[in-house]
Amino acid sequence: MKNLTKLTLSVVLVAFMSACSDKEAKPQPQDQLSANFQCKQENVLAPTWTCIPDVPGYYAGVGVAEKSAAGIAHMRRVALMNGRSDLAQQIQTQVKDKIEGFTRATGNGSAETVDKVTTAVTKQVAKVDLKGSKMVNMWQAPSGAIYILVTVPQSEVNKEVKQAVKTSFKNDEALWQQFQSKQALEQLDKEFPTE
Repeated sequence: MKNLTKLTLSVVLVAFMSACSDKEAKPQPQDQLSANFQCKQENVLAPTWTCIPDVPGYYAGVGVAEKSAAGIAHMRRVALMNGRSDLAQQIQTQVKDKIEGFTRATGNGSAETVDKVTTAVTKQVAKVDLKGSKMVNMWQAPSGAIYILVTVPQSEVNKEVKQAVKTSFKNDEALWQQFQSKQALEQLDKEFPTE
């Protein structure tokens, strides 16, 4: 009984001392998350643009082509085609977001009007030829696959978008009256700069 009392007292004392300790428990290295923000493709370091295609003043996309017995020229064409497809999807998404913001900011707040204008403009922009797009960088992965960075100047695309917006608004007399306000034109230039 005496030993049990001593044991209980010891456990309570140790628990009390550790609870009152002014030292903070430091996390062990295995408890910490290790984040690696480097771009990797096929588990090797790769150029940052292969993960995040970002070129100031340009819309940018990445195309990939697996190693092919048809040779590097064929692989380049496939990667370029894939890069242009990626580029077109990005442009359509960004244009749609900007058009929705523009139409709401210029006083055309009804969802029907916004959708109507957005649909008309994205259809016209989808037809825009990406002939101004070009390959600006290439990287070959260890497997032999190639990555190609494809860009098109934002100003060229924005010029086409602005024309599509004007055409779309002209098709509806009431919208055209609202659009011709100075605020609308300034907002259009802000959303789609061409300089």
